[in-house]
Order: sequence, then structure tokens, then C-alpha cells
Amino acid sequence: NMKNVIRNIAVDKVCDVHQTILGIREGKEGWFHLYCPGNIGCDDDGELWGQMLQTLMHCCCKRKSFLFGLNKMIGPVMLLSLRENTAAMEVLCAMLECDVVENNDLKMQMVTTLQSTTSGKRMYAELCERQIALRELQQKGGPKKLTLPSKSTDADLAKMLSSGSFGNLECLSLAFTQVTSACADDLIKLPSLRYLNLWSTQFGDIGLQKISEHLHKLQVLNLCETPVTDKGLSSIAALKNLRKLNLNSTNLSALVFEGLKEKLPALHECDVRYTDAW
Repeated sequence: NMKNVIRNIAVDKVCDVHQTILGIREGKEGWFHLYCPGNIGCDDDGELWGQMLQTLMHCCCKRKSFLFGLNKMIGPVMLLSLRENTAAMEVLCAMLECDVVENNDLKMQMVTTLQSTTSGKRMYAELCERQIALRELQQKGGPKKLTLPSKSTDADLAKMLSSGSFGNLECLSLAFTQVTSACADDLIKLPSLRYLNLWSTQFGDIGLQKISEHLHKLQVLNLCETPVTDKGLSSIAALKNLRKLNLNSTNLSALVFEGLKEKLPALHECDVRYTDAW
């Protein structure tokens, strides 16, 4: 019932009005935080939050202090950027320009997100004209770590991975996203991948069989709360370098688990709680 009221406040041209969507003081959350994708108020894939970003960035909040605060929301900002939200792309450029992000892998993820769309690529090119350091960062190759925001889909992942070089990617977290087995075709193109987190996704047997055939460098695999069954789990035996495996809350049987322990000599940590093998 409040949504239309908040929308009217958020897009109001008067600064004193639209600023009321922010927290009343530092450390306190406001409507801006509640409607952030992934939070309790967001039921529209970030449409309203994108409008909030647009108003704030074009008026009073393109400041380093505000951008520092967005560090905690970098995932939703990148997700909206992938979906071609102009305000979110502007935020990423501003964060890069003001150097509010210290982690180089995260910076590279922001860069590749921008380069995945025509508008973002243009904005980033203009930014690089002003920032020599960013050009040097990109020349070092792709990131080693990548975390996709919750609510990301197979299409979002494909768009991200097609936007730049990910040959150096070792660690990928897709936890709590909406990816399915369909994304396996993109995952098998990551030759250096050692850590893959699929916790609470819809990644199933078909995808698991495919990555087991190709990602032989995998050392850590998290399948907690995924719909995988014995049919797909049996194929994990091909991942001889696997050291850690999380099968918590999956349809794993005791028989298949015993077989995996015999065929995976490097495996020294395996979570099978809330399965038939527990």
C-alpha cells in the first residue's frame, strides 16, 4: 500500500523531498534500503529502486560518502546494470572513478558488467579516457573471483561471461541466484575454475553431469539445497581433484555417497547433513 507513495517521494524533483527515502541518520536504513533488490520491500526486480538511484544520482548524492554506502549494495547495482538500467551503470562508473572499491577482483567484475551492454561500454570508455589507472587494471586480465547477485538468471550469467575475459576465473559464487542446469554450457568455458558455489539454486542433474565432464580442476563444490539426485551426483566421481563437497539437503543416498568416497581420493570434507547418507 505504501509503494505508490514511496515512488512519488522518490521521483520528486525537490531535494528535501526525495532525500527522505534515505536513512534518517548514519547506520539507519530507510526506504531506499528496504526496496533494494533482495530486501523485504522489493517485489518488482528493482524497478522502483532503479528510479530511486536515478533521482539521487542526478541530484544530491553523486558524492563519495553516498557511493561508499553503496558498497554494501554492489550486487544489486551490478544486476540492474546487466539489465541495462542507466542509473545503475552511472553508479558503477562513479564508484570506479571515485575509487571507493579496494578489491581489484570486484573492480574487474564492475568493469565487465559495464562492458556487457552497449550503453555501459560507452560510459566505461568515456571513464577510461579520464582514468589511466582503470586501463592499466584491465590490461592485467580478468578477475579471479566473481559473485553474481541474488536473483540473477541464466541469461544474466551468460551476458556477464560473454562481456570479457574470464580465463583466469578461479572462484565463482552463484549462491541464492535463479540459475538452472542451462548455465552449465557457460560454466564449462571457465578452464581455471576451482571453486563453484551453487547453494540454493535450481541447478540439477543435467548441469552437474556436464560440469563433471569438463571442470576437472574443481576443488570445492557446494550443491547445498539444490534439486540434484543420485543420477547426477554419481558423475561427481570424475572430479578427482575435489577436496570439499557440500551435499547438505540434497537427494543423496547412502549407497552413492559410499561410492563417491571410494572414487574421490582427495576428498577430505563432505557435508551430507539432512540426506539419506547422514
